[in-house]
Amino acid sequence: MVSPASAAYVMWYRQVKRFVRARSRLVGSIFQPIFWMVFLGLGFTSALRGAPVFGGIDYLTFFAPGVVMMAVFFTAFFSGTSIIWDREFGFLKEILVAPASRTATILGRILGDVTIAMLQGVIILALALLMVPSLNLTGFPLVLAAAFFTALQFAALGTILASKLKSFEGFQLVNMLLAMPIFFLSGAFYPVDALPGPAALAAYLNPLVYGVELSRRALTGMGFLPLPTSLTILTASSIRHFLVAVWSFEKTTAE
Repeated sequence: MVSPASAAYVMWYRQVKRFVRARSRLVGSIFQPIFWMVFLGLGFTSALRGAPVFGGIDYLTFFAPGVVMMAVFFTAFFSGTSIIWDREFGFLKEILVAPASRTATILGRILGDVTIAMLQGVIILALALLMVPSLNLTGFPLVLAAAFFTALQFAALGTILASKLKSFEGFQLVNMLLAMPIFFLSGAFYPVDALPGPAALAAYLNPLVYGVELSRRALTGMGFLPLPTSLTILTASSIRHFLVAVWSFEKTTAE
């Protein structure tokens, strides 16, 4: 048997190396959040003419932390695509029959996807600082924590879906159907507490809300929930998603 630490490291290294080699994927995943920030963030800021929208900050400052979490979210959530490809080309079968713990294997795989998603978030934050220099970098450790737990739970959710869905097309369809409501109800675009009743309830059930909330509080000092509450909910949700992902991967087959 391969030691669990070695199995986890090999899978982590494979995920990171694949991402570094796929330069088009890197460029595309960076361009999308920047597109949102430039065209939507600057557009609304111009339309509102600098009027404060939340806690006395302008719209672009309000929006920037959400864009950082958007980069983390989409990268992590769609990372399950690699499991579909591995099943398609037969590599998943080799993983499943390898003399290594499946728990360690999926742990390394998810942590590799988490590393990639966090790297994306840091790059977007660096670019956001060029547009919003007023962001408070003393909160950077808290942003990293928010990015880690956000990436962990959505990489785990992507793994759960990929363990159940057999086709690439079906995975993409289900992911897009889930990703858009999750993102638009995340509080990235507008304060969650300003939403009407049913929409606000749906937003509070959305785990991405708490990642955006932590990131915004860290970078702007503004938030609608106490910091311990957001961090506790985000951490608990991430652990739950990860445990379900491990269970799903233990049950998955190569066919």
